[in-house]
Amino acid sequence: MAAEIIDGKQISADIRAELAEEVKKMKSEHGITPGLAVVLVGEDPASQVYVNNKEKACLEIGFKSIKHVLPAETTEAELLALVDRLNKQEDVHGLLVQLPLPGHINEDRVILSIDPDKDVDGFHPISVGRLAIGVPGFVSCTPAGVIELLKRSGTELEGANAVVVGRSNNVGKPAALLLLDENCTVTICHSRTRDLGAVTRNADVLVAAVGVPELIKGDMVKEGATVIDVGIHRTDNGLVGDVDFEAASKKARAITPVPGGVGPMTIAMLMRNTLKAAELTLGR
Repeated sequence: MAAEIIDGKQISADIRAELAEEVKKMKSEHGITPGLAVVLVGEDPASQVYVNNKEKACLEIGFKSIKHVLPAETTEAELLALVDRLNKQEDVHGLLVQLPLPGHINEDRVILSIDPDKDVDGFHPISVGRLAIGVPGFVSCTPAGVIELLKRSGTELEGANAVVVGRSNNVGKPAALLLLDENCTVTICHSRTRDLGAVTRNADVLVAAVGVPELIKGDMVKEGATVIDVGIHRTDNGLVGDVDFEAASKKARAITPVPGGVGPMTIAMLMRNTLKAAELTLGR
């Protein structure tokens, strides 16, 4: 039996529609319009696409979109001064600096300069620490989207064996912590894991976020597993993920496609984080 295809585009659209309703309510009851500030330094084409997509999503949901596009030669001091201003700006609830930054700017220093209560990317060490100890805060958007796809595809998480392939700070590690929070039994694999297939074949939930095209073959997938493919790679045969989709879909209960799976969820989760940031101001 062919696997159910988990439609990230549709689930993302559903979430954005839900958020739009919540924004209407916030505006009518509290007079607050959630505001997202995005800072782009330089002219990286992929970053420009991401920033434009974020702006479109803001307008669709009813957020205020504040965009700062700076030249590539902007100094670190100038960027930090702008972040400081946006931290203090009351109509900015969420703030992100688009990565990667030009080589002369220290990304870690810039991330540290963002107010953790506006850190809608979930990259600040305080945000990561809150996630690790189970305190409410902002979760990195891609792993948050992974969990949402699992839940909305009817995947039973409690007690499931979950395997995350990849240990990046932005996806692998937070995805593992989120799965643990859902009461999964979690294993993290990586490039040094011995006999990767022996581990993945025990996974009820398999999250591939390792950055290697089609690393996960069909014979590495447990019959009836749910497979979430975070990878995306441009090859001679078109876009592929970290999973051999054709082979894995013959074994899995449900699987995300590439493209159209995890990708659309990242911006939806960013929008959710921004709404949450606006809600935080109500309690102050």
